[in-house]
Amino acid sequence: MTQDASTRQFCAEILNETAETRTEALTTLKQWASNNPQLHINADDDSLIPFLRGCKFDIPRTQKKLTDYYTMKRDIPEWYANRDPTLPQIQDLVKLGVFVPLKDHHENQLVVIIRTAAHNPSIHKQDDVFKAGNMVLDVATKDDEMAQIYGIIAIFDMTGVGLGHARQMTPGIIKKAVRSWQNYHCRPKRLEFINAPVYINVVLSIFKGFMSDKLKSRVQVHYTNYKIVPKEILPKEYGGDGESLEDIINYWHGKLLENVKWFDEDEKFRAE
Repeated sequence: MTQDASTRQFCAEILNETAETRTEALTTLKQWASNNPQLHINADDDSLIPFLRGCKFDIPRTQKKLTDYYTMKRDIPEWYANRDPTLPQIQDLVKLGVFVPLKDHHENQLVVIIRTAAHNPSIHKQDDVFKAGNMVLDVATKDDEMAQIYGIIAIFDMTGVGLGHARQMTPGIIKKAVRSWQNYHCRPKRLEFINAPVYINVVLSIFKGFMSDKLKSRVQVHYTNYKIVPKEILPKEYGGDGESLEDIINYWHGKLLENVKWFDEDEKFRAE
């Protein structure tokens, strides 16, 4: 992707990324990955650069994040193994729209609506919900340079959350969720909870117990009125002028199926 002048300036001033630092950092990381074969890091440029951007081209930070990420893929096989888009449970959850990235950005940031109650907790396991969601997120971000540079706005829609959904969010599940957010190559810049139930702070207190201070500071809760992104990019179901939720969900369902081979290849990149 060809960057415009303002993006190049942002990369240089905020991320410490220039053509020179990029070349030098990639050389260093590839050598480091080669010296740590037990991590099985995907060391091609397109896979390393998002991690460098997420760590502002700080090499030790990037090495730690890569270690944590590929170790996490080993430690949480229920989320990161057998990521086959054609699996019935994955198909069902993607079509339900558990994770819905919007096609248009807000201030260059990718906006993802996470519909926390889209699934039926008596049918779908929470582990499968996060597995499907992370697969959609991977497809949405792997070729999205703006998301890698400017980050992600996550909007958690709590509409319809019931006791069954709450029971699924065990401390173990929450810990895995926070670990995945903090290890992800694209930075979560805002975590916005909308249509929140009155007991949301009970659940959020558990989430925050596993979060870094920086991530905690990015959490906002909205009980009724809220304006997070312009209506021009929101689906009609959220009072916006954009495409319908169904059309966006179908788009990402198709994208997931286009990446069956990519997910199959990705399986081999995980720590021993």
